[in-house]
Amino acid sequence: MNVGLLLAAAGPGSRLGHKVPKALVEVAGVPLLLRTLRRFECMDLVDKAVVVVPPEHRSDVEHILKEAFPETSIRVVQGGAERQISVANGLAAIDEGTELVVVHDAARPFLGEQATREVIEAARKTGAATLAVPCVDTILESDEDGMLAATPDRNRLWACQTPQVFALEVIRAAYKKAEDLGTMYTDDATLVRAAGHEVKIVLGSPANTKITTQSDLTFAEFLIRQGTV
Repeated sequence: MNVGLLLAAAGPGSRLGHKVPKALVEVAGVPLLLRTLRRFECMDLVDKAVVVVPPEHRSDVEHILKEAFPETSIRVVQGGAERQISVANGLAAIDEGTELVVVHDAARPFLGEQATREVIEAARKTGAATLAVPCVDTILESDEDGMLAATPDRNRLWACQTPQVFALEVIRAAYKKAEDLGTMYTDDATLVRAAGHEVKIVLGSPANTKITTQSDLTFAEFLIRQGTV
């Protein structure tokens, strides 16, 4: 199938203590965006990838990508104030001949090839799939006063990851429905499920962590130095 890649890289780097976008923060000397994109080279998904970035840093990202991938035709589009807006902009730039689109967070540089291929295959069969890992901690739900309200069954709880993979017509239709209803989501699998399409959960890996805080960044650099990722 014709598979495209959409990399969500419009998040700020404020929680990392940086003024540049998170995707441009260096991890062991290499911008996070490049570390993540290179994970897709073995699957031939970098060429014609769509990367969504903050508008004010679009030219910076284009320059970095051109130097790192001079033979590719990566498209850089501007993001919005919310992730949903950014992904919508990216989806509009995906080639019309694309059958499946792989949506991935640029802040997850340690995705595994095998898990990525498995989630793509699941989406090929079902139209929508996401990587996730079982929750190992007991999850508590609070009320509005911060008091314990419920303890969901941990055996049915998963921590969501990316990549998430969708048939292009499925995710575009789901985004159109969310726009019509004025609803906002922070996760594409949830958005697609809310639109009425089932989403297959595929086992991911704890190594596929998202870099959000300075401690995440420090740990990522430790893993790289140790050669464990």
